[in-house]
Amino acid sequence: MKKIFFLAFLLFTFSCDNEPVNVDVLISGGTIHDGTGMKGYIGNVAIKNDTIFYVGKKKNFTANQTINATGKVVSPGFINMLSWGYNTLMQDGRSLSDLKQGVTLEVFGEGTSPGPRGSITNNNYVSFGEAMERLESSGVSTNIASYLGAATVRIQEIGYANRKASSSEMESMRNIVKLAMMQGAIGIGSSLIYAPGDYADTDELVELSKIASSYGGRYISHMRNEDFRVLEAVDELLEIAERADIPAEIYHLKTSRKPNWHLLDSVINKVENARDKGLKITADMYTYPASSTGLTGVIPTWVQEGGREAWINRMKKPDIRERLFKDIRKELSEQPPEDILMVGFNKQSMSNKYRGMTIAEAASLRGESPEETIVNLIIEDGSRIQCIYFSMSEENIRKKIMLPWVSFDSDAGSYSDISKDFITHPRAFGSFARVLGKYVREEKLISMEEAIRRLSGFPADNLGIKNRGYLKPGYFADVVVFDPDLVEDKATFEKPLQFAVGVEEVFVNGTQVLSKSEHTGSFPGRFVKGPGYSPSDL
Repeated sequence: MKKIFFLAFLLFTFSCDNEPVNVDVLISGGTIHDGTGMKGYIGNVAIKNDTIFYVGKKKNFTANQTINATGKVVSPGFINMLSWGYNTLMQDGRSLSDLKQGVTLEVFGEGTSPGPRGSITNNNYVSFGEAMERLESSGVSTNIASYLGAATVRIQEIGYANRKASSSEMESMRNIVKLAMMQGAIGIGSSLIYAPGDYADTDELVELSKIASSYGGRYISHMRNEDFRVLEAVDELLEIAERADIPAEIYHLKTSRKPNWHLLDSVINKVENARDKGLKITADMYTYPASSTGLTGVIPTWVQEGGREAWINRMKKPDIRERLFKDIRKELSEQPPEDILMVGFNKQSMSNKYRGMTIAEAASLRGESPEETIVNLIIEDGSRIQCIYFSMSEENIRKKIMLPWVSFDSDAGSYSDISKDFITHPRAFGSFARVLGKYVREEKLISMEEAIRRLSGFPADNLGIKNRGYLKPGYFADVVVFDPDLVEDKATFEKPLQFAVGVEEVFVNGTQVLSKSEHTGSFPGRFVKGPGYSPSDL
């Protein structure tokens, strides 16, 4: 297909200007930022079928649909480098929280991935590729891609045991990676701050990454530590990249908890020194000074062995509780309970009572210590309880945004129905619009062309995917039109369920999914495969 459209483009380029060419969609008169980081210019983008037919200043087109983009920016679709949208998109494929920010590709796989899951013995096995194809066939407005979760691989072979993999288990795990890479996985994604992901040692991660590397894949990691041992965690990522000969990326680059904020400069220096030596190291980030995870963020992983039911039962034992309380108190010395906001519960009764409360407030209400409250609430709810941790520096956010090797993510689900009663982190609704509105237009930290490069072409290259991320003839028509004067995030920590504004038109694979900021009812999203995709070998 690419050759056909390239030939068509050449014929058009050298044809007489008075011979109009018919296309499906013509986006005319907008400021084109093509994703390369080059300065924008006024021009036209023509779409034919699912492909970009032309980008430039020529005007001799007829079109079935014309969009006047005067005063607007026309760019490639944005890439969400860390999405937790698989389950939410299965429920509602519109992906409005991301589409209204210009996102056209959701990337999964932080530690865990949609597949493989289940077992052949129980007749419920779903491979990595099958899981991704199920989401595509269910109907989704954005494109989807995923890393293979290293923890998912481990669970398939070892379960939730805290031990080293045997040689036979390692061989089986390698085979899981091989199959997933041929089915289209981007590479290996690890999350080493959570159980059972952190039960894997460096050697195990190297071995899995070597397989991914042989298929052109990447390694990406929520590193083993993000606070006082963050430099050691960076060293591990660099070691994996070097030993496995694989490009590596740091998930949501940060140094958490105030005593550790100063370490970000050292992290940056480590990465840049590695890049200078030839290692392909990048990072991504969300644009807020607070993270979001379960109360597991302050609970040591040693108590979590065996899965959720096992570790919740373990926490009821008096001897375990004393050791656990001691470890949690140590965590709370750097992450004060006043800065941990509870937002998500399993039981409605628990949500009604504690949602929107800090751990400090809940402890006061219950007449318990913060550590007792954390453990007891988890036991009572039967879940990890989703929280927002106010643990990062706005100054550090600005530093990260200015780094040319950092792209962007939401680290959140993709939501469409905001009438439902739930609380989430505002990054789900605003992380990308916040780049363009707050940090480009208002604070002028980076230029518009650089922001769009880091939202589109740069992450596409880091993922190793073909024919996406740029406005170029022959590339898939993932295209965004937005108003640079109006684009803005609206979500706040107090009121997170607010869509961003300013993104007016979005095309995915040549099909319009957002028109005048409203969903069109179309679901053209596709499973975007990684460089190792090889259906003939499956």
